[in-house]
Amino acid sequence: MDRYAKYTRLKFDRPHPHVLRITITTETRHNLMDPEMHHELGRIWRDVDDDPTVSAAILTAAGASFSAGGNIKRQKDAYDFEDRARTMKEAHDIVYNMINCNKPIVSAVRGWAVGAGLACALLADISIVTRDAKLLDGHTRIGVTAGDHAVMLWPLLCGMARAKYYLLLCETVTGADAERIGLVTMAVDDGELDGKAVEIASRLANGAPSAIRWTKYALNNWFRQAGPLFDTSLALEILGFFGPEVKEGRAAVTEKRPANFRQDIPY
Repeated sequence: MDRYAKYTRLKFDRPHPHVLRITITTETRHNLMDPEMHHELGRIWRDVDDDPTVSAAILTAAGASFSAGGNIKRQKDAYDFEDRARTMKEAHDIVYNMINCNKPIVSAVRGWAVGAGLACALLADISIVTRDAKLLDGHTRIGVTAGDHAVMLWPLLCGMARAKYYLLLCETVTGADAERIGLVTMAVDDGELDGKAVEIASRLANGAPSAIRWTKYALNNWFRQAGPLFDTSLALEILGFFGPEVKEGRAAVTEKRPANFRQDIPY
């Protein structure tokens, strides 16, 4: 049975006999992430890991954007405990399954990459973005902790000072600036993106499999060491969805106005 037939938000092709290209495909503008897509982006890496015909994977997206994260207008059940618990487990799966997948992963990113979409883009072993791509961790803008991946990843990639600046202020990073500060592997012109991803993934697929996979495993121990930081940030993000700030934050984003957060919080 085709192990990939069960996926509805991800499409698959082989630009190289041993390279699996995974394409995020939705009917929404900017590939907004619905529950099914969030679930699939967590479990796909186990199938890639178990597939003996795959030596490297590419994660990309159809359309103008990689993924602009969750649809705030759709998220009406912010106070639903079961929904939040499911989201927390799936966010955990996205991060740890990408880290633990023994096959090297290349991301090819254009347009917006936000929230869980940004997590997938940056957790790839080789991250390639267009120079005008827009990367944003917007958690604090809507009143919750930056919990998808950023506390684990950003200080290692671009340093603590820059991580705090971009994560606390929710500043958008262009692809060109992301390359400059070390947040991504490289930035290229839009017309070069897909070809460069295939070129690098093919080189990985043609390389010594165990040497590449074990090197990835060893390097990713840096991320595993930071696992408790991620677990804490994710738990605090979920806790935030039950608090008062997220209601104002989401309303402000939806209504396209500045948020008016209460400032006399004692904790």
